[in-house]
Amino acid sequence: MGFWIFILIMLLLLPVSMILFGRYFKKVAPKKINMVFGYRTTMSMKNEDTWRFAHTYFGRLWYNIGLIILPITVLPMLSVIGKDADTIGNFSLILFGVQMIFLLGAIFPTEIALKNVFDENGIRRK
Repeated sequence: MGFWIFILIMLLLLPVSMILFGRYFKKVAPKKINMVFGYRTTMSMKNEDTWRFAHTYFGRLWYNIGLIILPITVLPMLSVIGKDADTIGNFSLILFGVQMIFLLGAIFPTEIALKNVFDENGIRRK
């Protein structure tokens, strides 16, 4: 049971982080464009406007995705309570893979939104 609890806590780190950072980014973009913290892509770092837009959009996505993958993580884990460590470990790897698809999948709609709202120089389209 101890291993199951440990794995559940580890699996919850990603959706909880997405919810917290999503909520933060939706309200506040990092003050300065930087290479260390925030949503950092070539398009998002063009200027302050693209930087703020990307963080607001990405933050909203991450927050909502985090809320979606939280039960997607917990409910399947309930099915392996009391199973052996190998079963729990293998099952958790599958869940982690699903989480990563959602985590990385948020990049694509954000980049599409940036390209729809801004031109290649980071100037808002009219």
